[in-house]
Amino acid sequence: MTTPTTPAPSETRTTATGATGATEAATITVRLFAGAAAAYGSDTATVRGATVAEAIRDLTAGAPADATTAIGRSSLLVNAVACTDHSRVLADGDRIDVLPPFAGG
Repeated sequence: MTTPTTPAPSETRTTATGATGATEAATITVRLFAGAAAAYGSDTATVRGATVAEAIRDLTAGAPADATTAIGRSSLLVNAVACTDHSRVLADGDRIDVLPPFAGG
């Protein structure tokens, strides 16, 4: 059984999908920065997912193609710690930050 997504403020895009594995989907806050936020059309979103991969899949479902590309190229932080393991299990209240590559020196 999954917990329904709580309505978010108007600047937050909310999506909801169920978990496909044995682990129950968690409600996750996603913060998007720079080009990822511009392409997505919002700097925050509330998504569902049992793992980082599921949360990102929920985030990009129905998103513009340029947002999906930007998010796919971005680095992810889970609760302020770099995360490259997209199979990492998430819990309600976790936060994912989406940081696109930066140019310059």
